[in-house]
This record gives sequence, structure tokens and C-alpha cells, in this order.
Amino acid sequence: MDDVFRALADPSRRRLLDSLNARDGQTLRELCAGLDMARQSVSKHLAVLEEANLVTTVRRGREKLHFLNAVPINAIAERWINRYDRHRAGALADLKTALEERPMDQDVVYTTYIRTTPERLWQALTDPAWTRRYWGVELESDWREGSAVTWTYKGVRMADPEQVVVASEPHRRLAYTWHSITPEFAELVGLSPEGREEMAKEARSTVSFEIEQAGELVRLTVVHGGFEPGSSIREGVGQGWPEIVSSLKTLLETGEPLPSSDQ
Repeated sequence: MDDVFRALADPSRRRLLDSLNARDGQTLRELCAGLDMARQSVSKHLAVLEEANLVTTVRRGREKLHFLNAVPINAIAERWINRYDRHRAGALADLKTALEERPMDQDVVYTTYIRTTPERLWQALTDPAWTRRYWGVELESDWREGSAVTWTYKGVRMADPEQVVVASEPHRRLAYTWHSITPEFAELVGLSPEGREEMAKEARSTVSFEIEQAGELVRLTVVHGGFEPGSSIREGVGQGWPEIVSSLKTLLETGEPLPSSDQ
């Protein structure tokens, strides 16, 4: 957490975060032009933000895209906002909210570092007994490419031929399509018939998990993309992933997930 506070202390780095909050997924050239800052200065500030895990990068062809990462802010909010009064913690709460409010046609990208092994992390992503603990969702599949993925949330089972594994490299990479917005799921989460119909019409998105050894830690990058402009599903998952990723990290490192009112 010290790295996060140090990174946020510099106004130029906060300007970079503001720029990414306004338009996520920018290249270094775009960030330099938008902020009228020298390329070398922007590179140095981005390196600090990446070191603090506030910015994560994804390669798209020859380009390196930069994304906000709300996971550290979520962790700070969980630890500090609940311990101190709301007035003193307001800045952290506002920043956490800003980091989670992304343009609705952008990918969701979050990165965290977990004190675990790639094997244990893979198990936590694929074993329904594990996913239920930190997510509240049971995911069932043989995790081979093309195989179906069945979702069960609070007793509601969601199965569909288009819910499939897209990529599966054990202990390295996993990707699958998002669940169907069924009438039963909509009723469970309080969606109106109109809201459910709107979501059901959207193109199916895909979430991927990249697992990399990083010294004694394991780096997990979650990329959720394929959203249409103005996607309602994008809005929902953008708010949910920081908590899910933080709870996964806490479970693997302490044996207990973060408390959640949804589980």
C-alpha cells in the first residue's frame, strides 16, 4: 500500500490517472499528446504507476495500451474506509469510484499480485468449490477449449451452448464467454423485464485470466472485453471485478475471502 500512496502523491501521476479514467486503453503517444507532457516524463511516471499496480498494460499488436487498475484502490478502501470516518476517507472513496467508472465501450482490465503458485491460482479459477467462496458463483466445466461452462449463482443455474471455454492453457491462461442473462438470473438480481431484454440482446463478451510467475508472487491479469458501446453488462462487470479479484487474492493468501453482501 505504501507504493500506492507514494504514486498518488505526485500531481502529474494523478493527471495520468485522470486521463486514463476519461479514456482507458491509451498508448504512450496518446497520453503524451493529451497531457502536453514530454515522452520521457510520461514514461517515468507510468513506470511508477505500474510498479504501484495502479496502471496495467496490454499488448495489442505493436501497440502497448495502458489501463487503470482499481484493485489496489479497492484494497485500500476495504482496509481504511471501514476503520476511519467517512469524512477523512472521502478522497479514497471518490478515487475508488472514479477508477471503477470506465467508458462503457472499453475493456475491463485489472491486475494483481498474489502470494501463491500458478497451480493454486488455476485451481481457484476452475474449481467450483473455490469460485463459490470468493465469487459466490460455481463454475463447472472440464476446461477444455470449446467445452461448455455452466454457471450457478444462488441456486440459479445458467447453461447455454454459447457459454464456452475459449482458451485453456493450465496454470498460464484461461478464457471463456460470459453467462447468459436468463429470466431466472434477472429475477434473482432484480433486473426489470426491459433491462433483462436489453442485456440479452448484447453480443456475448469474453473474460480472460493471464497467469505469470513474478518472483515469489504470481501476477494475475483479468481482461474482460467484447462489449458494445453503451453496454449495460460492461457497467455491471466493471463495478464487480475489483471486489472479486481482491477477494480471490485475500482467500489465497489468508484462507478467507473478503466479506461480501452478495454471497
